[in-house]
Amino acid sequence: MHELSLCQNLIDQVTDLAHKHQARSVACVRVQIGQLAGVEPLLLESAFTIARVGTVAELAEMVTEVVAPCVVCNACGSESEVTPSSLLCLACGGNDTRLIRGDELILARVELVVDEQRSSRVAQ
Repeated sequence: MHELSLCQNLIDQVTDLAHKHQARSVACVRVQIGQLAGVEPLLLESAFTIARVGTVAELAEMVTEVVAPCVVCNACGSESEVTPSSLLCLACGGNDTRLIRGDELILARVELVVDEQRSSRVAQ
């Protein structure tokens, strides 16, 4: 399950951010997962509950946002949001396309708890 190693890397990044901003804990971690990233969102969320134990993110919630694939056509220049099983240009039907979105795993936002009264949001 490579999702666990991905989560351990996320926890390292989140821990660095928490220390940098002198946070007591992490409240929420938001990630964007492309449909072609080879990462299963439910498995990532499950692995996160294991990886966060004993860290500054122990009580953190993970929110995942799935990102649909998007291609740009090298023939006509159109951008198209496509399905993972068909990367054809929706404008001209061409297959000479380049993937511009949909294969990423991005740590998009981290919500840090800096004191009892307020939370500070830090975007990465």
